[in-house]
Amino acid sequence: MIKNKSGVWGELFTARYLRDNGYKIITSNYTCRFGEIDLAAMKDDILCFVEVKTRAQDAENRPMEAVDEEKQNKMRLAADSFISYSKLRNATRFDVSEVWLDEDSKLVKLNYIPNAF
Repeated sequence: MIKNKSGVWGELFTARYLRDNGYKIITSNYTCRFGEIDLAAMKDDILCFVEVKTRAQDAENRPMEAVDEEKQNKMRLAADSFISYSKLRNATRFDVSEVWLDEDSKLVKLNYIPNAF
């Protein structure tokens, strides 16, 4: 698995998972001076900001462990920026998608955590 491309695969697999489960993708890779939102999606009038963390299938740590307090704060600030930019006033939540890939970047497992923090 090529490390710099694994995140792209993780986002693609997560976007497919979200669409298959009734979410509408609003944007991907929203970037501002505070940070980045991997995916923003809407379901049942709730705006979900999704952090995608991708790891090799034999990784020792869970991907969620990389979403520490600093990352959460950056996501909150980036989400505030996105809301101001988009003018969306829906209820919001922060989700995490854990993705594990094999050495050929094939999906091994996806664990979607709504309301992760």
